[in-house]
Amino acid sequence: MNIFTDLPGRPRRLGKGFLAGPFCAIFIAAMTMFTTADVRAQSKGIFGQTKPQADEPKPDITKPVAKPAAATAASPDSNKSGRPKRKFLRHEEDWSDFNGQGTGDSLDAIKHIQLSEDGSVWASLGGHIRIRGESWGRFNFGATADDNDSFTLGRMLLHSDLHFGENIRLFVEVKSAGSTQRDLPGGHRTLDVDSLALEQAFFDLTMPLENDQSFILRTGRQALLFGKQRLVSPLPWGNTLRRWDGVTGILKTSDGWKASGFYTQFASVQKYRFNEADKQTEFSGIYATNQAKGVDLYWLFLRKDDPVTFNGTTGNESRHTLGGRLWGKCGDSGIDYDIEGAYQTGDVGTADIDAFMFASEVGLSLPKLPGRPRLHVGFDYASGDDTAGDNNVETFNQLFPLGHAYLGFIDIIGRQNIIDLSGGVTLFPVEKLVVKLTGHFYWRAEQNDALYNAGGGIVRASGVGLSREVGSEIDLLAKYPFTSHLTGVLGYSRFFAGNFIEQTGASQDIDFVYLIMQYTF
Repeated sequence: MNIFTDLPGRPRRLGKGFLAGPFCAIFIAAMTMFTTADVRAQSKGIFGQTKPQADEPKPDITKPVAKPAAATAASPDSNKSGRPKRKFLRHEEDWSDFNGQGTGDSLDAIKHIQLSEDGSVWASLGGHIRIRGESWGRFNFGATADDNDSFTLGRMLLHSDLHFGENIRLFVEVKSAGSTQRDLPGGHRTLDVDSLALEQAFFDLTMPLENDQSFILRTGRQALLFGKQRLVSPLPWGNTLRRWDGVTGILKTSDGWKASGFYTQFASVQKYRFNEADKQTEFSGIYATNQAKGVDLYWLFLRKDDPVTFNGTTGNESRHTLGGRLWGKCGDSGIDYDIEGAYQTGDVGTADIDAFMFASEVGLSLPKLPGRPRLHVGFDYASGDDTAGDNNVETFNQLFPLGHAYLGFIDIIGRQNIIDLSGGVTLFPVEKLVVKLTGHFYWRAEQNDALYNAGGGIVRASGVGLSREVGSEIDLLAKYPFTSHLTGVLGYSRFFAGNFIEQTGASQDIDFVYLIMQYTF
């Protein structure tokens, strides 16, 4: 039964995805086995009934729970056991100096497997299993009878990271993503289902340079993630992710700069077939970042030889994006900031592109107050087109974004022709638990341009005399790491339809509830 409808529950049909049957049983058994072993290895219970070990780090849900110290020295990118921090892009983890002996975690044995007598050839294995249940009420503002539904999405990633000495590496990652029966408009989308796929497969050749600098040449299928993922993201929220085929050169300098130059073709999801590169969608650029200075600078180029349409202008697209980002903290004041801006030029057919975006968030942490709250306010602006079908395209193209993280979890809003004023609070009410509440208020930047969603699709077309007010949204989530491997997330979102939605069709408010369980190893 859908939790948002008063009608009696109807029989549910399971789809042909990998969740519908044996996978669920395998997942539950594996999670139970690994979690039980992991819990036994920890001296602290889930709800803190016993005292933590003396060498356990302060709780932070972005970090694995520490185990007894291994026979390795901890680096800045690892916890006290010497275990590297887990990252969403697993190829960014460095297990080269890790010794899994005596950590109390049986899965540490697969993180550094010596394959030669001298240890120069070694492999690291891992992956994750994620299950997400979703329940929707009035998914499309109540426009159709099938706007209420509940279903389950699942994803499994497995990877092998093989090193031949210090300078040659082969990383391979495979994926299976599926769904139970989804009766919402669109059915099983490419966001939901990718039955069996090669997610990443690339060679790295590392060339040491003078003064502790290096250059990495990466060729093959790879994930791209830059900055705060506002414009380029592998889309971790999406069940099927994103990937590109191509070549990347990564220069790391002694003064902390990391510059990535890349030329790729986007490999779109085919659901039940091999995901081949789309030769009509080329994506390239240079992205430079300095974590110590809190600076990003970038040039991105998107070329689409398959005609696209922006507010009545249609043609092949060649779009340059020039941008930068600043972030950091204001001394010991508790204030942090993140500011990004980008300008776009190029052409769509014979029309010129003239578009821009601005994004910002300022936070204030109050660690001495109960719950250690962090208050934040944000402002996002992405330009729209003021005249349909003229010789100028002023609609910003959000490229390959993780819009979900910044413009509302319901994903009705994308970074195109939008103004978003947001604010909220993050709380740490008990040990390891994080609770975040955010509110958004939306307006269209230009009255004569459409409302676009997180995927760049048109939600509602523009029209003469229509309001710019789109509506508002609240997002509430709670995140808790039950063990160093198992994390749960529970969330609720509601979109309140504004004047523009009411003027252009169905306008019931949207409800969205989700529960995520992810086991990472």
